[in-house]
Amino acid sequence: MAAFYGLIVGLFIHKEITIKNLLPAMVNSAATSSMIIVLMAMAQIFGSIMSIERIPTMVANAILSLTTSKLLILILINILLLIVGTFMEALAAIIILVPLLLPIVEPLGVDPIHFGVIMVLNLAIGFVTPPVGVNLFVASGIAKLKLADIAKAALPMLGLMILVLLVVTYFPPLSMTLPAFVK
Repeated sequence: MAAFYGLIVGLFIHKEITIKNLLPAMVNSAATSSMIIVLMAMAQIFGSIMSIERIPTMVANAILSLTTSKLLILILINILLLIVGTFMEALAAIIILVPLLLPIVEPLGVDPIHFGVIMVLNLAIGFVTPPVGVNLFVASGIAKLKLADIAKAALPMLGLMILVLLVVTYFPPLSMTLPAFVK
């Protein structure tokens, strides 16, 4: 729907797209989309391999064997999710890791909604973190710049995103105020 809306706006409202440049725009869009689809497919394969090898289970057991401190477990989970987010597509990571990590954090008093926000923020940071950083590849394709240049320019934003992640992780009311009104 969004692509169709963009096409209508580009053709009839802004008139930036003409019939003459419609086909090249579609080819360019298909090339960019195919790059993303290949990356997501590779991430899905990697996720399947991790699942078959039971790596998430081993990591969850390792986290629990290290400490029972809520603060430390959340730090370890953030580090784990940041690493996973750099290599794995977010949906695959959520499907694999939520059933393993949620039972670890619930007894510590972490609300499932809060944990979901933490998880999504971590994995979203992975979208702009090399080596898989899907959004970096998209930006590189659109801007026609080298991936390294895009990654370097994204570093300050990456630092800010990690700061926001820490605030959201350790100050639950920030992410729980709105859901509290809905309940």
